[in-house]
Amino acid sequence: MIITPRPLAKGSRVAVIAPSGPIRGDQAVVEQTIQKCDEMLRAWGIEPVFYPTTRKKYGGYLAGTDEERAKDVMDAFLDPEINGIYCIRGGYGMQRILDLLDFEAIKKHPKWFGGYSDITALHIVLNQRCNLVTYHTPMPSTEIIKEDFDDYTASWLKAAMFGDLTGGLIDELPSFTPVYSLWEQKGVCEGHLCGGNLSLVSSSLGTPYAIETKGKILFLEDVHEDVYRLDGMLNHMRLAGLFEDCVGIVMGYYTDCGTPDDETKLEQVCKDLFPKNKPVLMNYSCGHQRPTMSLPLGANMRLDTEAGTLSIM
Repeated sequence: MIITPRPLAKGSRVAVIAPSGPIRGDQAVVEQTIQKCDEMLRAWGIEPVFYPTTRKKYGGYLAGTDEERAKDVMDAFLDPEINGIYCIRGGYGMQRILDLLDFEAIKKHPKWFGGYSDITALHIVLNQRCNLVTYHTPMPSTEIIKEDFDDYTASWLKAAMFGDLTGGLIDELPSFTPVYSLWEQKGVCEGHLCGGNLSLVSSSLGTPYAIETKGKILFLEDVHEDVYRLDGMLNHMRLAGLFEDCVGIVMGYYTDCGTPDDETKLEQVCKDLFPKNKPVLMNYSCGHQRPTMSLPLGANMRLDTEAGTLSIM
Protein backbone atom coordinates (compact mmCIF):
# COMPACT_ATOMS: atom_id res chain seq x y z
CA MET A 1 0.00 0.00 0.00
CA ILE A 2 1.30 3.43 -0.96
CA ILE A 3 1.77 5.79 2.00
CA THR A 4 1.20 9.51 1.53
CA PRO A 5 3.18 11.11 4.37
CA ARG A 6 1.59 13.67 6.65
CA PRO A 7 2.02 17.11 5.05
CA LEU A 8 4.05 19.83 6.69
CA ALA A 9 2.34 22.50 8.77
CA LYS A 10 3.24 25.77 10.42
CA GLY A 11 5.94 25.00 12.95
CA SER A 12 7.04 21.71 11.32
CA ARG A 13 10.68 20.85 11.96
CA VAL A 14 12.28 19.99 8.62
CA ALA A 15 15.70 18.36 8.24
CA VAL A 16 17.65 20.11 5.49
CA ILE A 17 20.24 17.67 4.14
CA ALA A 18 22.79 17.46 1.31
CA PRO A 19 22.84 13.80 0.20
CA SER A 20 24.52 14.62 -3.12
CA GLY A 21 26.64 17.66 -3.97
CA PRO A 22 27.83 20.48 -1.67
CA ILE A 23 26.71 24.08 -1.58
CA ARG A 24 29.07 25.89 -3.95
CA GLY A 25 31.51 28.53 -2.76
CA ASP A 26 33.89 29.01 0.14
CA GLN A 27 32.78 28.59 3.75
CA ALA A 28 31.63 32.18 4.02
CA VAL A 29 29.41 31.74 0.95
CA VAL A 30 28.10 28.44 2.33
CA GLU A 31 27.09 30.13 5.59
CA GLN A 32 25.43 32.99 3.72
CA THR A 33 23.50 30.50 1.60
CA ILE A 34 22.35 28.54 4.65
CA GLN A 35 21.25 31.77 6.34
CA LYS A 36 19.18 32.76 3.29
CA CYS A 37 17.60 29.28 3.15
CA ASP A 38 16.83 29.50 6.86
CA GLU A 39 15.16 32.91 6.49
CA MET A 40 13.10 31.83 3.48
CA LEU A 41 11.80 28.63 5.07
CA ARG A 42 11.03 30.35 8.37
CA ALA A 43 9.07 32.97 6.46
CA TRP A 44 6.85 30.09 5.27
CA GLY A 45 6.36 28.92 8.87
CA ILE A 46 8.81 26.01 8.69
CA GLU A 47 11.53 25.43 11.27
CA PRO A 48 14.57 24.18 9.31
CA VAL A 49 17.23 22.04 10.96
CA PHE A 50 20.44 22.10 8.92
CA TYR A 51 22.22 18.76 9.09
CA PRO A 52 26.05 18.44 8.98
CA THR A 53 26.31 17.65 5.26
CA THR A 54 24.95 21.11 4.34
CA ARG A 55 28.31 22.48 5.54
CA LYS A 56 30.61 19.71 4.31
CA LYS A 57 32.65 19.10 1.17
CA TYR A 58 34.52 16.02 0.05
CA GLY A 59 36.44 15.40 -3.15
CA GLY A 60 35.31 18.73 -4.59
CA TYR A 61 31.87 17.51 -5.71
CA LEU A 62 30.34 15.65 -2.75
CA ALA A 63 28.75 17.04 0.41
CA GLY A 64 30.80 14.84 2.74
CA THR A 65 31.87 11.24 2.54
CA ASP A 66 29.40 8.56 1.51
CA GLU A 67 29.06 7.52 5.15
CA GLU A 68 28.39 11.09 6.30
CA ARG A 69 25.73 11.68 3.67
CA ALA A 70 24.03 8.34 4.35
CA LYS A 71 24.05 9.10 8.08
CA ASP A 72 22.24 12.39 7.53
CA VAL A 73 19.53 10.64 5.51
CA MET A 74 19.02 7.96 8.16
CA ASP A 75 19.22 10.36 11.10
CA ALA A 76 16.61 12.60 9.49
CA PHE A 77 14.14 9.76 8.90
CA LEU A 78 14.61 8.20 12.33
CA ASP A 79 14.52 11.38 14.46
CA PRO A 80 10.99 11.55 15.97
CA GLU A 81 11.32 15.34 16.30
CA ILE A 82 11.70 15.78 12.52
CA ASN A 83 8.50 16.15 10.46
CA GLY A 84 9.97 16.32 6.96
CA ILE A 85 13.17 16.10 4.92
CA TYR A 86 14.22 18.63 2.30
CA CYS A 87 17.31 18.26 0.10
CA ILE A 88 19.21 21.53 -0.13
CA ARG A 89 20.49 20.79 -3.67
CA GLY A 90 21.24 18.04 -6.18
CA GLY A 91 24.53 17.67 -8.03
CA TYR A 92 26.04 14.20 -7.91
CA GLY A 93 26.47 11.38 -5.40
CA MET A 94 23.05 10.05 -4.39
CA GLN A 95 23.55 6.69 -6.10
CA ARG A 96 26.82 6.18 -4.18
CA ILE A 97 25.02 5.93 -0.84
CA LEU A 98 21.95 3.83 -1.68
CA ASP A 99 23.52 0.61 -0.38
CA LEU A 100 24.32 2.36 2.93
CA LEU A 101 20.67 3.12 3.71
CA ASP A 102 18.29 0.98 5.78
CA PHE A 103 15.07 1.07 3.78
CA GLU A 104 13.20 -1.20 6.19
CA ALA A 105 13.84 1.32 8.96
CA ILE A 106 12.85 4.23 6.70
CA LYS A 107 9.62 2.45 5.78
CA LYS A 108 8.62 2.46 9.44
CA HIS A 109 9.13 6.23 9.70
CA PRO A 110 7.39 7.79 6.66
CA LYS A 111 7.99 11.53 6.31
CA TRP A 112 7.51 14.29 3.77
CA PHE A 113 10.51 14.24 1.41
CA GLY A 114 11.36 16.79 -1.30
CA GLY A 115 14.02 17.46 -3.93
CA TYR A 116 14.80 16.62 -7.56
CA SER A 117 17.63 16.18 -10.09
CA ASP A 118 20.25 13.83 -8.55
CA ILE A 119 17.75 13.19 -5.74
CA THR A 120 15.78 11.14 -8.31
CA ALA A 121 17.86 8.12 -7.29
CA LEU A 122 16.41 8.27 -3.77
CA HIS A 123 12.89 9.09 -4.98
CA ILE A 124 12.87 5.85 -6.98
CA VAL A 125 13.87 3.70 -4.02
CA LEU A 126 11.60 5.46 -1.51
CA ASN A 127 8.67 4.98 -3.90
CA GLN A 128 9.44 1.32 -4.65
CA ARG A 129 10.97 -0.13 -1.49
CA CYS A 130 9.27 2.04 1.13
CA ASN A 131 5.93 2.55 -0.68
CA LEU A 132 6.29 6.24 0.11
CA VAL A 133 4.96 9.18 -1.90
CA THR A 134 7.75 11.75 -2.32
CA TYR A 135 7.81 15.18 -3.94
CA HIS A 136 9.68 16.35 -7.04
CA THR A 137 10.29 19.95 -5.99
CA PRO A 138 12.74 22.82 -6.49
CA MET A 139 15.34 23.03 -3.72
CA PRO A 140 16.46 25.68 -1.22
CA SER A 141 19.99 26.66 -2.28
CA THR A 142 19.49 26.34 -6.03
CA GLU A 143 15.99 27.80 -6.45
CA ILE A 144 14.03 29.26 -3.56
CA ILE A 145 16.65 31.78 -2.38
CA LYS A 146 17.19 33.17 -5.87
CA GLU A 147 15.99 36.72 -6.57
CA ASP A 148 13.97 35.51 -9.56
CA PHE A 149 12.15 32.80 -7.58
CA ASP A 150 8.64 33.30 -8.95
CA ASP A 151 5.19 33.12 -7.40
CA TYR A 152 4.05 30.29 -9.69
CA THR A 153 6.90 28.00 -8.61
CA ALA A 154 6.44 29.01 -4.96
CA SER A 155 2.72 28.25 -5.04
CA TRP A 156 3.30 24.71 -6.38
CA LEU A 157 6.07 24.06 -3.87
CA LYS A 158 3.94 25.23 -0.95
CA ALA A 159 1.05 23.09 -2.20
CA ALA A 160 3.35 20.05 -2.18
CA MET A 161 4.62 20.89 1.29
CA PHE A 162 1.36 21.73 3.01
CA GLY A 163 -0.97 19.09 1.55
CA ASP A 164 -2.70 21.20 -1.09
CA LEU A 165 -1.41 19.26 -4.09
CA THR A 166 -4.70 17.58 -4.96
CA GLY A 167 -7.04 16.98 -7.90
CA GLY A 168 -6.08 18.12 -11.39
CA LEU A 169 -2.49 19.32 -11.79
CA ILE A 170 -3.07 21.69 -14.67
CA ASP A 171 -0.12 23.22 -16.48
CA GLU A 172 -1.06 26.90 -16.50
CA LEU A 173 1.84 28.14 -18.61
CA PRO A 174 0.67 27.51 -22.20
CA SER A 175 2.49 30.58 -23.54
CA PHE A 176 5.75 29.53 -21.85
CA THR A 177 5.91 25.89 -22.88
CA PRO A 178 2.82 24.65 -24.75
CA VAL A 179 1.73 21.21 -23.57
CA TYR A 180 0.72 18.83 -26.34
CA SER A 181 0.15 15.16 -27.11
CA LEU A 182 2.99 13.49 -29.00
CA TRP A 183 0.47 11.47 -31.00
CA GLU A 184 -2.50 12.68 -33.03
CA GLN A 185 -4.53 9.97 -31.32
CA LYS A 186 -5.12 11.23 -27.76
CA GLY A 187 -5.31 8.92 -24.78
CA VAL A 188 -6.05 8.50 -21.08
CA CYS A 189 -4.31 6.21 -18.56
CA GLU A 190 -4.02 5.71 -14.83
CA GLY A 191 -1.13 4.53 -12.67
CA HIS A 192 1.36 5.53 -10.02
CA LEU A 193 3.68 8.35 -11.12
CA CYS A 194 7.37 7.44 -11.24
CA GLY A 195 10.61 8.83 -12.61
CA GLY A 196 12.35 12.19 -12.45
CA ASN A 197 15.67 13.08 -14.02
CA LEU A 198 16.30 11.03 -17.17
CA SER A 199 20.04 10.64 -16.53
CA LEU A 200 19.44 9.15 -13.09
CA VAL A 201 16.56 6.95 -14.24
CA SER A 202 18.65 5.55 -17.10
CA SER A 203 21.74 4.96 -14.96
CA SER A 204 19.67 3.04 -12.39
CA LEU A 205 19.10 0.22 -14.90
CA GLY A 206 21.02 -2.97 -14.19
CA THR A 207 21.36 -2.14 -10.48
CA PRO A 208 19.34 -3.34 -7.46
CA TYR A 209 17.81 0.15 -7.40
CA ALA A 210 16.52 0.18 -10.98
CA ILE A 211 13.24 1.95 -11.68
CA GLU A 212 10.19 -0.24 -12.23
CA THR A 213 7.56 1.13 -14.64
CA LYS A 214 5.06 -1.74 -14.88
CA GLY A 215 1.57 -0.21 -14.88
CA LYS A 216 2.94 3.24 -14.04
CA ILE A 217 3.02 6.72 -15.60
CA LEU A 218 6.63 7.64 -16.32
CA PHE A 219 7.79 11.26 -15.89
CA LEU A 220 11.16 12.33 -17.36
CA GLU A 221 13.11 15.60 -17.52
CA ASP A 222 16.76 16.65 -17.93
CA VAL A 223 19.24 19.50 -18.36
CA HIS A 224 22.46 20.21 -20.31
CA GLU A 225 22.36 17.13 -22.53
CA ASP A 226 22.90 16.93 -26.28
CA VAL A 227 20.08 15.36 -28.26
CA TYR A 228 22.20 12.31 -29.12
CA ARG A 229 22.78 11.77 -25.38
CA LEU A 230 19.03 11.96 -24.71
CA ASP A 231 18.54 9.52 -27.58
CA GLY A 232 21.03 7.11 -26.04
CA MET A 233 19.44 7.19 -22.58
CA LEU A 234 15.90 6.85 -23.93
CA ASN A 235 16.95 4.00 -26.20
CA HIS A 236 18.60 2.28 -23.24
CA MET A 237 15.26 2.46 -21.44
CA ARG A 238 13.42 1.23 -24.55
CA LEU A 239 15.67 -1.80 -24.84
CA ALA A 240 15.16 -2.52 -21.14
CA GLY A 241 11.40 -2.67 -21.77
CA LEU A 242 10.46 0.31 -19.60
CA PHE A 243 8.30 1.98 -22.26
CA GLU A 244 6.40 -1.22 -22.97
CA ASP A 245 5.82 -1.71 -19.25
CA CYS A 246 4.53 1.79 -18.47
CA VAL A 247 0.99 2.94 -19.28
CA GLY A 248 1.92 6.49 -20.29
CA ILE A 249 4.76 9.01 -20.45
CA VAL A 250 5.07 12.66 -19.41
CA MET A 251 8.02 14.61 -20.78
CA GLY A 252 8.94 17.67 -18.71
CA TYR A 253 11.50 20.39 -19.33
CA TYR A 254 14.64 19.58 -21.31
CA THR A 255 16.58 22.68 -20.34
CA ASP A 256 19.55 23.69 -22.51
CA CYS A 257 19.37 20.36 -24.32
CA GLY A 258 20.60 20.53 -27.87
CA THR A 259 20.80 23.61 -30.10
CA PRO A 260 18.60 25.11 -32.83
CA ASP A 261 21.06 23.62 -35.35
CA ASP A 262 20.46 20.03 -34.25
CA GLU A 263 19.07 18.10 -37.20
CA THR A 264 17.31 15.61 -34.95
CA LYS A 265 14.99 17.14 -32.36
CA LEU A 266 13.87 15.55 -29.12
CA GLU A 267 10.31 15.27 -30.43
CA GLN A 268 11.50 13.13 -33.33
CA VAL A 269 13.56 10.96 -30.97
CA CYS A 270 10.43 10.37 -28.89
CA LYS A 271 8.40 9.51 -31.98
CA ASP A 272 11.09 7.03 -33.00
CA LEU A 273 11.41 5.34 -29.60
CA PHE A 274 8.09 5.57 -27.71
CA PRO A 275 5.29 3.03 -28.28
CA LYS A 276 2.59 4.57 -30.45
CA ASN A 277 -0.17 2.96 -28.39
CA LYS A 278 0.77 4.80 -25.17
CA PRO A 279 -0.41 8.33 -24.20
CA VAL A 280 2.55 10.72 -24.26
CA LEU A 281 2.36 14.31 -23.02
CA MET A 282 5.12 16.67 -24.12
CA ASN A 283 6.47 19.92 -22.61
CA TYR A 284 4.96 19.56 -19.14
CA SER A 285 6.18 22.49 -17.03
CA CYS A 286 8.36 20.64 -14.55
CA GLY A 287 12.12 20.30 -14.33
CA HIS A 288 15.36 22.26 -14.36
CA GLN A 289 13.99 25.73 -15.00
CA ARG A 290 11.44 28.14 -13.65
CA PRO A 291 8.52 28.55 -13.51
CA THR A 292 8.08 24.91 -12.55
CA MET A 293 5.41 22.72 -11.02
CA SER A 294 5.96 20.25 -8.16
CA LEU A 295 4.83 16.63 -8.57
CA PRO A 296 3.95 13.78 -6.16
CA LEU A 297 6.07 10.79 -7.19
CA GLY A 298 4.48 7.50 -6.19
CA ALA A 299 0.96 8.92 -6.12
CA ASN A 300 -1.83 7.30 -8.14
CA MET A 301 -2.42 9.61 -11.13
CA ARG A 302 -4.54 9.97 -14.26
CA LEU A 303 -2.93 11.23 -17.47
CA ASP A 304 -5.17 12.78 -20.10
CA THR A 305 -3.35 13.91 -23.27
CA GLU A 306 -6.54 15.44 -24.70
CA ALA A 307 -6.86 17.84 -21.73
CA GLY A 308 -3.09 18.00 -21.20
CA THR A 309 -3.39 17.20 -17.52
CA LEU A 310 -2.18 14.98 -14.73
CA SER A 311 -4.67 14.41 -11.92
CA ILE A 312 -4.21 12.87 -8.48
CA MET A 313 -6.71 10.06 -8.03
